[in-house]
Amino acid sequence: MNPISEKEIRASFVNCSKGAANRLGLPRHFADLPWPDLDFLGWRDPGAPERGHIVAEHGGGLVGVALRVPPPVRGGLTRTTVCSICLTGHSGSGVSLLTASRAGAAGRDGNSVGVYMCDDLACPLYVRGLRTPTRLGRYEESLTVEEKLDRALANLGRFLDTVLDGGPA
Repeated sequence: MNPISEKEIRASFVNCSKGAANRLGLPRHFADLPWPDLDFLGWRDPGAPERGHIVAEHGGGLVGVALRVPPPVRGGLTRTTVCSICLTGHSGSGVSLLTASRAGAAGRDGNSVGVYMCDDLACPLYVRGLRTPTRLGRYEESLTVEEKLDRALANLGRFLDTVLDGGPA
C-alpha cells in the first residue's frame, strides 16, 4: 500500500459521518507504519478500544470502514478461530466478529454486516509472517505469500462490497 495522509484516511470513510471520521483516533506510531508491508490499513482506535477501522484501496479509490468490536469474552473454553480475511488461525480471542454499519440509506436504516477478522486487524502482517498469532500458527499451505495476499484482498473486497452496496452479506 502506498503511504496515505491523515486527511486521505479521514475522507475515505463511507459508513460514518464526517464528524465521526474527524474524531477517530489514528493508529499509534502513524508516522512509522510499515507501508510496504500493508495491503490495507487496519487498526483499533487507541482512544476507543471498542472501535476498529479499515482503509483499503478498493474500486479505484480509498474506502474506509468504521467497525464495532465486541467486548472481550471472559472465561469459558479456549477456542480456535480462523480469520475470514487472511485465514490465520488464532486461539482464544485472536479473532472477533467485527461489525460495520452499511453505507448510505441501508446504514441509516440500521443495517450492518459482520466479518470474523483478526482482532488486531493486522492481516497483511500475519500473511507475510511478520506477526505471529498467540499460541497458534498459520496452517500450512502450498500457496505463495503473493497468492495468500491476493486471497486476503479478494476476501476483504467482498466484505467492502457488502458494506458499500447494502446487498446480501
